[in-house]
Amino acid sequence: MNEIVPGLYERRMISQIEKEELPKHIILVIAEDDLQTDKAFDKLKEFVSWCSEIEIPQITVYISVIEAGELSKGICSKLTKRLVETMSCAPADVTIHTESERIDVSEGKHDLMLDISIGFGGKYELTTAIKQIMRKVKAGELKPEDIDEKMVESHLVFKSEPDLIIKTGGERLTNFLIWQAVYSELYFTDVNWLGFRKMDLLRAVRDYQKRRRRFGE
Repeated sequence: MNEIVPGLYERRMISQIEKEELPKHIILVIAEDDLQTDKAFDKLKEFVSWCSEIEIPQITVYISVIEAGELSKGICSKLTKRLVETMSCAPADVTIHTESERIDVSEGKHDLMLDISIGFGGKYELTTAIKQIMRKVKAGELKPEDIDEKMVESHLVFKSEPDLIIKTGGERLTNFLIWQAVYSELYFTDVNWLGFRKMDLLRAVRDYQKRRRRFGE
């Protein structure tokens, strides 16, 4: 009996979710410390499969890295290698981003797009975009009065604005997509990454559907 009830509850939740508009772009925020075991990496692949099952078209995973300098580079390199191995068979077109490189793990095979950002924070992304624009101004390719929101957005690495941001392990904001996520809905869960279940994803999506989005109005 205990094995049947969760299955029924899950199917009921999916049925409710399918009746309303789904978020088109979900961000999952986890920390580098969350990915210390094989199970943690497998959980990430499971998360992608769960999103695929309910037909979420785009996912971005942000893995925060606290350390800086050479230590940060070493962590990012290690995580990148492991994620390439783990996510190569995920049901998604996978691209991995760090501050120093972009790796297309798989492309053009699936309806689901997955971007994984390792330590590539919003402050760094925005600062880099501003530097690129200023170089064009200095070279005479742009005039200062040409700079507007669309100009800034065109120089960002991540173009899409997320509908829903899921943050595991407590209620703290994150340094990721600080420009793009200004109108996103935030969902915080107390469970840590290893404890995150499909039901937690479904509850986050259902909570999103019940909210009235105002887009800053």
